[in-house]
Amino acid sequence: MSPTLTTQMQAPAAMPAHRQPGLDTLRALAITLVFLYHYQVFVSHAPTFGWLGNVGWTGVDLFFVLSGYLIGHQVFAGLARGQVLSLPAFYARRLLRTLPAFWVVLALYFLFPTVMGGKTPPPLWRFLSFTQNWNLQPGTAFSHAWSLCIEEQFYLLLPLLVWAAVRAATAWGLEVRTLWGLMLGLTLAAMAWRASLWEQFGREIEAGGVGTQGYYPVVYYGSLARIDEFLPGLAVALWRHAHPASWARFTAHGRAWFFAALGATALAWYGVAHHYYIDGYGYGAFMTIAGYSLIAWAYAALVVAALCDGSPLRRWRVPGAAALAAWSYSIYLTHKALAVILAKALAAYALPQPPLIALVTVACVFAGWVLYRLVEKPVMRWRDRQVPTLFPQATNASAARAASA
Repeated sequence: MSPTLTTQMQAPAAMPAHRQPGLDTLRALAITLVFLYHYQVFVSHAPTFGWLGNVGWTGVDLFFVLSGYLIGHQVFAGLARGQVLSLPAFYARRLLRTLPAFWVVLALYFLFPTVMGGKTPPPLWRFLSFTQNWNLQPGTAFSHAWSLCIEEQFYLLLPLLVWAAVRAATAWGLEVRTLWGLMLGLTLAAMAWRASLWEQFGREIEAGGVGTQGYYPVVYYGSLARIDEFLPGLAVALWRHAHPASWARFTAHGRAWFFAALGATALAWYGVAHHYYIDGYGYGAFMTIAGYSLIAWAYAALVVAALCDGSPLRRWRVPGAAALAAWSYSIYLTHKALAVILAKALAAYALPQPPLIALVTVACVFAGWVLYRLVEKPVMRWRDRQVPTLFPQATNASAARAASA
């Protein structure tokens, strides 16, 4: 008889305290890809970075996968130690991590709309409720907050699902393989949903058709169409903590994982560059239906490679990657508006692209660093004092044992 969820999740799970250079590299890669894409779309209005800029929008997918793994790792590691997840602690830590910097940038968009681009944002309540991405029209102010909305929706649902899974395991002896089946089912459901949307919005206008104008609001920005991209990261975390023997056996081949992950990512990027959007036709069916999921699973392979001892991705410490990873959230929030503001201010000087790119890049990184230092870091320090863990019952029990010793 297969072990249940409860017994499997009690397996030992190593949890390194230091930063993971491989994960830092991937987070730095994610923000770099997003920056290249947004620069082409909103500043140069040309393929300045070639195919790499064209696939840059998948940096958001990489962020989704990393979020799925990092949150899943924290939750499953605690469950593996037999601890009980606190829903209030989970929500407090996540909201204190994401909201302060977001609120600062959101305030700038509403207080200084002309400076921040002059475009009308959706109503404020849509941002505050993290529903701004629902039926979002391209071209509105602060539109790139759509990905944060989907992340917050994921953070809302994940602990509830974990809580329900643990309760079901206790009541009915739920097996871990059921969770794998659930992930597969959710992925297939997302693909089926995207297939139905592609039928309506995937192709250019034909007789009686509506064309592709609805593609971004319901597919690219859509919660149900994109939230399955967190599952590969969750799957990596579940594999690591629910199947430690299998994890150790497979991740012992770090170099093989590294090159396999590179190959999978290269194939995903090729699909995006050549088959995602086809001039005169519309959005490719395969890349719409299966491509989003496959991109995420390719990035999940990179996450595994970043965690393998023998992988070059884990061993290499790319200069500046750790800092860029730490500032990436603040850079993401601020870079698009700042890039557009600088490009307009410097337009009169007719700078060639290389120095303009350098100036915009330095300014965006600097702005991200400032927001991180002034808002993110102080709040995280306060959070870690007030809500130090997702599992406060275990901390209280340890303190009680120490006091009675």
